[in-house]
This record gives sequence, structure tokens and C-alpha cells, in this order.
Amino acid sequence: QVQLVESGGGLVQSGGSLRLSCAVSGSTNEEYYAIGWFRQAPGNEREGIASFSHHDGAARYADDVKGRFTISRDNIKNTVDLQMDNVKPEDTAVYYCAEGWAPYSCSGYLCYDSIDSWGQGTQVTVSS
Repeated sequence: QVQLVESGGGLVQSGGSLRLSCAVSGSTNEEYYAIGWFRQAPGNEREGIASFSHHDGAARYADDVKGRFTISRDNIKNTVDLQMDNVKPEDTAVYYCAEGWAPYSCSGYLCYDSIDSWGQGTQVTVSS
């Protein structure tokens, strides 16, 4: 089973940038699986905001973050990173990475047929 550990969270000013990293270890099911980034603000449901598919390198984004966030895979470090640019106070949340099956767009966010493993999360706070 895959193990996921997030890092890189912190406090950033509105309009600034932050880079999150998801370290991936253990047995991963490369074919048809994706590593996704999710976020959950207090009182809100967890929402899928970006995904990177292993088998074809496809990147998908929620409408809220499209054009501001970039997901990428670092094969040397074995991480899936989320570059967050032009951040807004509404981006404040706990950010999680997870390995999931078959991401697809749903109501402007990303959904998955199933999620196998979650990381522990990292807090991102954007000040206005």
C-alpha cells in the first residue's frame, strides 16, 4: 500500500506563492491511478482540486484553481508537487494528497471512483 506525506504548508500573503509536496512511497498501482490534491476548509467538505495521472501524465484541475495552481511529478524525488501561485484568502484550508482511481470532473471539482490512501494533511493559511 502506498504511503503519502505532505509538506510545504504555511502562512502566505494574498497574491503570493507556495509549493506543496506529496512524498510517495510504498507499493503504488501506477496504471490508471492518480495522485490528487484535495483541500478542506473549516465547515466545508473536502474537495478535489488537482490530479496527476500516472499512466499518461495528464493533469486536471478544479475550476477554482485552474490557471493559478500547477500539479507536477518529480520522478527523482518521487513526489507529486502542487505549485500554488496568486493565492487568495479563500485558498486557506488543510491540503491533503491521496492516491485515487479514475479522476473526473464533477461540479467544477475533481471526483474519483475510489480513494485508496490519504496523507495526514498540511495547513495553508493565506492572509489578506
